[in-house]
Amino acid sequence: MHPDLFSATCTTGLQSSIRGLHAMPTAPLPFLSGVVVRSFVLERALGNVIIYHSPGITAAARDILALGRPDRLLVNHWHESMYAAPDLDVPIFVHENDRAQTRLPIAGTFSKREKIADDLEVIPAPGHTPGTTMVLWDNGEHRLLFPGDSIWVQGGEWKAVLLAESDRKVYLASLSMLMDLDFDILVPWGSEEGQPYGYGVTHAQAQANLGRIVDRLRAGENA
Repeated sequence: MHPDLFSATCTTGLQSSIRGLHAMPTAPLPFLSGVVVRSFVLERALGNVIIYHSPGITAAARDILALGRPDRLLVNHWHESMYAAPDLDVPIFVHENDRAQTRLPIAGTFSKREKIADDLEVIPAPGHTPGTTMVLWDNGEHRLLFPGDSIWVQGGEWKAVLLAESDRKVYLASLSMLMDLDFDILVPWGSEEGQPYGYGVTHAQAQANLGRIVDRLRAGENA
């Protein structure tokens, strides 16, 4: 899948590139110039779901509701709560290990890998934070992995985000677990401004990209 399908800038409303995936307007990441974050609506017969928290939820609230009121907002990790709670009535869920630091009204938590429905799975992948949790969604045509910013793309290269609070050993274990995961589109929380928000890959390409991250972390790098 060509990344240009995901590269148009969205400033208002929702942007849709593939079946059921709606990208919200971007917002700047306050501490990293040139990087933006965005949330996504998954339009599903079993109930719409929002992935990631960002100001785009409030900006696109009317369009989100036009698709049908979402059942829940799945937060990847507590850093997403640097932004104010959304101006949208939606239950918010986060991993129990990040709940205490998440400054949002939390409706519930998850603690283990589990399916919310046949098409949607939460996959704890700690390391970036203790409660970092990825989401895997099968839209019937593609399997999309939402890794938060445990994996993002910088200059065309998949990167990690190892911070002072992160756990390198646990991060490596999570990345190794992902080697066997079947997905063909990566959709991070953050991206370089003006760059794609989704990346189509084969399984072999995903393994190679993850392998390069693992090699760098093992060598003592932080990305």
